[in-house]
Amino acid sequence: MVVLSKAILMSFVERFPETEEAIFRWYGQTSVANWKNFSEMKNSFNAVDAVGNDRYVFNIKGNHFRLIALIIFKVRTVFVLFIGTHKEYDELDASTVQFKQH
Repeated sequence: MVVLSKAILMSFVERFPETEEAIFRWYGQTSVANWKNFSEMKNSFNAVDAVGNDRYVFNIKGNHFRLIALIIFKVRTVFVLFIGTHKEYDELDASTVQFKQH
């Protein structure tokens, strides 16, 4: 998959250095994947939920953080829209979120 918006991941790691390993593990697994649908993605990441409008929520670092991605399987593209704490996540509507950087 082509992962866009890597800058948001880098910015987040600067803010929360303890997430570096988990973020780069997610990025590494995602960038080499070739998912055709949610079911295939779920096989790679058990802790991912579909929330509507091609948006998916991943639990990061043992469910301490959340990442929302817009995924277009047909063109193998993943847009990182948001990554943040549970508190920040709870303030959003994950199914309609646009790019949001903290």
